[in-house]
Amino acid sequence: MLPKKNRLSKKTIEKIFEGGKFINSPDLTLKFLVVRGKEKQTSFIVPKNIARLAVRRNSLRRKSDIILRKYFNEFPAGFLGVFIFKKYQDDILILEDEIKNILNKIN
Repeated sequence: MLPKKNRLSKKTIEKIFEGGKFINSPDLTLKFLVVRGKEKQTSFIVPKNIARLAVRRNSLRRKSDIILRKYFNEFPAGFLGVFIFKKYQDDILILEDEIKNILNKIN
């Protein structure tokens, strides 16, 4: 998991949903804001209609966190982002490609 300082709080997530931009990919959507003076923070949201069991939702979050750690330094300073799963994707390589593509669209 990412360190606590790099994870979003519920209040911050609500602010991102109110005024953030978004980038779509086949399996993920990224809602984000770039705020001056803040540390980079991200979170993953897996809705219940994507994975009914909490075990599967948590598994997707953990796998995504592992992938995100590799590319976390490439996000711009002050980046606040929420990755939302659109459909169940258990393949790590496909998730990694999507996160790379989303990161290329941001930079």
